[in-house]
Amino acid sequence: MEFVEWYPRGYGVGFKVRRKLYEERSRYQKIEVYETEGFGRMLVLDGTIQLVEDGELSYHEPLVHPALLTHPAPREALVVGGGDGGALREVLRHPGVERAVMVELDEAVLRVAVEHLNVGKGVLERVLAGREPRAELRVESGADYVKGKEAAFDAIVVDSTDPVGPAAVLFSEGFYGDAYRALRDPGVYVTQAGSVYLFTDEFLTAYRRMRRVFDRVWAFSFPVIGYASPWAFLVGAKGSVDFGRVDLARAAALDLRYYDPERHETLFQLPRYLRGLLALDATE
Repeated sequence: MEFVEWYPRGYGVGFKVRRKLYEERSRYQKIEVYETEGFGRMLVLDGTIQLVEDGELSYHEPLVHPALLTHPAPREALVVGGGDGGALREVLRHPGVERAVMVELDEAVLRVAVEHLNVGKGVLERVLAGREPRAELRVESGADYVKGKEAAFDAIVVDSTDPVGPAAVLFSEGFYGDAYRALRDPGVYVTQAGSVYLFTDEFLTAYRRMRRVFDRVWAFSFPVIGYASPWAFLVGAKGSVDFGRVDLARAAALDLRYYDPERHETLFQLPRYLRGLLALDATE
């Protein structure tokens, strides 16, 4: 058996699968879990691969750690989405984080992650049972949650699905504005931004919207197992955060597998054509 996620222009990313373990249609999306031949279990939402267990770190590490390690002292963090628990797990690996709030729209994803995936490493179970003193879970719209928040968080990590359907609002200028106000000064915001090659227009649209809101914006990419890599990420700063500078002392204690803080500059090795487009936007 095979599972293939088809991207535009007939490009596909696929895995050999042994069997389908679970399927459900929640209020918001179709949720599937497969057992792959060589990468553990795979989570699929509305036909799009969200992660494979043996490889999810190649997404969650670059999503979380570069942003938190370039903030001078993140104490309170917000995770929007990320119902599989991987982003929250990585945020809590930073001992300086005293409080993390995770806001997930679809309660069914949380349940499926706990019952069928080994990603949250017990974090979701502890949070759901009220046994994780540094974290809390809110089941609601992330866009609604940030509205009206003022200087509430040092870091915001958006681990959303692609900018269609329920997640489209998380790529809007209005949401970016709400997130900016919810950040303290200094503050850092990071979001996944799609396939560099196949979703270039969507990536550039998000970049332009963020530039109209945040004090500085950076784009970077990383090869992610299971995605149409390289995969794009966007970082927005409020105040003095410099995404080019990493706290290597804090990084040394994390024992990371994919993202290398000592080679942080390699994140910015974007394709030449994309660097040109970003440079044109920067002159506007």
